Amino acid sequence: MHKRPNILLILNDDMGYSDIGCYGGEVETPHLDRLAQGGLRFSQFYNTARCSPSRASLLTGLHPHQTGIGILTYDSGPEGYAGNLNQRCATIAEALRPSGYRSYLSGKWHVSSNLTQPTDSWPMQRGFDGFYGTIIGAGSFYDPNTLTRGNDNVEHEAREPGFFYTDAISDEAVRFLERHQAEHGDKPFFQYVAYTAPHWPLHAHPEDIAKYRGRFDEGWDTLREERLRRLVSSGILDAQWQLSPRDANQPPWTEAENKQWLARCMEVYAAQIDRMDQGIGRILASLERMGQLEDTLVIFLADNGACAEDIPEGVTVDELVDKLMIARSHTRDGEPVRFGNIPEIMPGPEDTYQSYGQAWANLSNTPFRLYKHWIHEGGISTPLILHWPRGIAQRGEVRHTPGYLPDIMATILDVTATPYPQDLDGRSILALEGHSLRQAFAADGGERPPMFWEHEGNAAVRIGKWKLVRQYPGAWELYDIEADRTELHDVAAQHPDRVADMQRQYEAWAARCGVLPREKVVALMRSQGVTRAFWEDE
Repeated sequence: MHKRPNILLILNDDMGYSDIGCYGGEVETPHLDRLAQGGLRFSQFYNTARCSPSRASLLTGLHPHQTGIGILTYDSGPEGYAGNLNQRCATIAEALRPSGYRSYLSGKWHVSSNLTQPTDSWPMQRGFDGFYGTIIGAGSFYDPNTLTRGNDNVEHEAREPGFFYTDAISDEAVRFLERHQAEHGDKPFFQYVAYTAPHWPLHAHPEDIAKYRGRFDEGWDTLREERLRRLVSSGILDAQWQLSPRDANQPPWTEAENKQWLARCMEVYAAQIDRMDQGIGRILASLERMGQLEDTLVIFLADNGACAEDIPEGVTVDELVDKLMIARSHTRDGEPVRFGNIPEIMPGPEDTYQSYGQAWANLSNTPFRLYKHWIHEGGISTPLILHWPRGIAQRGEVRHTPGYLPDIMATILDVTATPYPQDLDGRSILALEGHSLRQAFAADGGERPPMFWEHEGNAAVRIGKWKLVRQYPGAWELYDIEADRTELHDVAAQHPDRVADMQRQYEAWAARCGVLPREKVVALMRSQGVTRAFWEDE
């Protein structure tokens, strides 16, 4: 029997549906484009709208609330919202171990409530044989908080000349692979690479930023139209789907102020993705040197739709630095960090801390509406690239088969001939929620079971071509995704029986998976003194 395939799972952070080149974007991503040309792109794959819940679902094949991470890694009350990967789930690394896999993680963890002390929800305690990265979800790319190797804090390593977190994630992934080849070459590997790019703050190398000078000067309106044309011409999207209107909160580009600063924000954002792609190129090159690329299933996707948030307002620098641990107050040279989207300050350097804003996030999610946090298409649609020369014969094709994060665990277990664990180290494990995408490798086809989502009261159920979705605290909306993927024509009023039936199915799922009403969660967070920015509804 040929040895089981290796798995390289690459996740990035806060990137929109259409940013990378092979999904219609302006960012130069030759290495991701190469994977797409040699493999498959999925047009209807979905994440879970937010960093921690998506990671929990991706890693376990369950829904976030089942794993203890209903919102983020802050304790929000009862089971399902403890903000901590619980003992009722198995990670991909834990599941693969009995099949002889060695597992490694380079990058962001963000599924543990304890950010400083190793617990049973840290990577080395959840099946990984090697870990380098951050326990927290965001922070400076020049000097990240909670930088960890194994179970040990190594924040001092960021003081070394030339340190940049995106580069470090890529380089450590290469080191893990090379060490594995030298010490365990007869065994397959699972390498999880979790970039923080392009999550704010907008930090990037000057030479990467310079590549995009002027690239976004046409503005978001024109660029959204251009992206949609490329998405349609490449076969990813249907020509009948209309471009969603520009976000009503944002001006036309022709009326926007501070255009030079606005363009610079998008240039830095693009540079963040570009630097990630460069690192992916180094990882792929290492697999080629070792003769492993042919028999490695490479999976690339994003954790949620593009982020429209500014740097949290109403949160003090002390809270950002000491309580939330997502920033540094000073640079490594002792200069104060300048927080906030201030047009007089160009983003990119270590002493800045900015985000790219709602209008550019609207571009990143072209052609969809809404963003990270919401369950409309702009919040949950992600690129998905699968590349496996020995296991996927088709090259450069697009698959329209719908899928979502629990399917990743199911697919990995399927292709590695690994059974899903019913119990692990004496603890009972919840049943797998995902369904393998393997049947879609060869061609589209077949119905799949319903898909469900909930985050901060925003919710949806997708059954066949129908999607019932709610923007909390609003009413349920119904869309025919085959005719109207951009969700511009709510047909709930025409199909009351369908709405009622799908709502019943949603409520049954929510009860089974421990989803609490948003009002109850907010009350709990308020009573516990959770920072207001993380529960106040916009």
